[in-house]
Amino acid sequence: MIEPPDDGKIALKKVLGTSQLWAIAVGMVISGQYFGWNYGWAVAGTGGFLISVLLVTVLYLTFIFSYTELTTSIPDAGGPFAYAFRALGPVGGFIAGFATLVDFVLAPPAIAMALGSYANFLYPDIPVLATAIVSYFIFIAINLFGMKESANFSLLVTTLSVIELLVFMALIFPAFKTQNFMANSTLTVNGVFAGIPFAIWFFVAIEGVAMVAEEVKNPIKTIPKGYILAILTLVILSVGIMVLSGGVGDWRLLSEIDHPLPETLAMALGKNNAWSKIFTSLGLFGLIASFHGNTIGYSRQIYALARIGYLPNFLSKVNQRYHTPHWALIVGGLVGFLAIFSGKTDQIIIMSVLGAIVMYVISMISLFILRNKEPHLLRPYKVPFYPIFPSIALVLSILCMIAIIYYNLFLSAIFFVCLSICFIVFILIRMKFVHFKTIQKNIQKNIFK
Repeated sequence: MIEPPDDGKIALKKVLGTSQLWAIAVGMVISGQYFGWNYGWAVAGTGGFLISVLLVTVLYLTFIFSYTELTTSIPDAGGPFAYAFRALGPVGGFIAGFATLVDFVLAPPAIAMALGSYANFLYPDIPVLATAIVSYFIFIAINLFGMKESANFSLLVTTLSVIELLVFMALIFPAFKTQNFMANSTLTVNGVFAGIPFAIWFFVAIEGVAMVAEEVKNPIKTIPKGYILAILTLVILSVGIMVLSGGVGDWRLLSEIDHPLPETLAMALGKNNAWSKIFTSLGLFGLIASFHGNTIGYSRQIYALARIGYLPNFLSKVNQRYHTPHWALIVGGLVGFLAIFSGKTDQIIIMSVLGAIVMYVISMISLFILRNKEPHLLRPYKVPFYPIFPSIALVLSILCMIAIIYYNLFLSAIFFVCLSICFIVFILIRMKFVHFKTIQKNIQKNIFK
């Protein structure tokens, strides 16, 4: 059985403030502004995809306000697992943990391929795959040296990325034409729903802040501020970049590449314009920020699941010197590293997004259950307009999940088959090692830290 944690054991350190939390939240997501979303144009056109983005924006605004209530009430490194376990029990916790792992373990390989594509755009002699492989080694190494150092690094690269994207929008704005945006685009219901996973890519992984909750100073105040500032930043960037980029030239030329923004600048300013090369060089910062942030996310989720027995115990070990979950970083990185060789970027994105949306559904269900089941639970932050906001988030999450499954049956089948196999293995092998009362006690302990 898993024993209650010993307070004398090495644990995660509380080192994060509001600005660092904002940087981690935006940093986890910001690569979605640089690539991936443009695949939505290929299936929906610019008009249909704009509706996809607006629909998903409403989802994320209502979801984040709702999710913040869970994060501040239960500031546990397990994040969605902890909420679902407390509300739904061991099975709900398992599904939430699996979905979150898929979300965060598969985001880095997609980002790594984009890093390779951006580098290849700058220096054609550098193979895309080589850059992707080297990226894994570099960012796992950076994350091994401590959360404070990692968070400060994230603050730097995220700030530079946000500034760069604002400059990008300013540079292409004079070239924007409404007729370009609307040309060759047919608006259909099928297109709107097919574009949803790529619209989600604009925002997916912001929920990862929940997994650093145990490392936040004064989480009651810091987490709401960090989350809300982050989602507002991302809404402005996402809508602005998508609309302006689509009106510069023939958007179809951008719909199936991993470096759409440099190509957009080339359309607006000319292929030999220095800004295109400069932007691509700086654009690496945004991809770096997200790679770095998602590495933090997957490692904390693996650490939390291993700590309570859902995964092998060695994955919960924390480095004595740097207080980082080193085995969780390495093993999760290895899984993502192998995913680089398993499919195209758009397929990896869809799998990651499906994991995220399943987790959103379970999290919103958990919120409603905990409101009824534990009305006296300490809630330092309460979602505004309850139950309207979480209801909107839940309904839109279910709608998005249905759309993703319907338009990606094969990839969805892989996801649910893997979920079923992992659950069967857990029941047959791991469940005897797990003391569920201990898990509940540990989650309760983290609530009142």
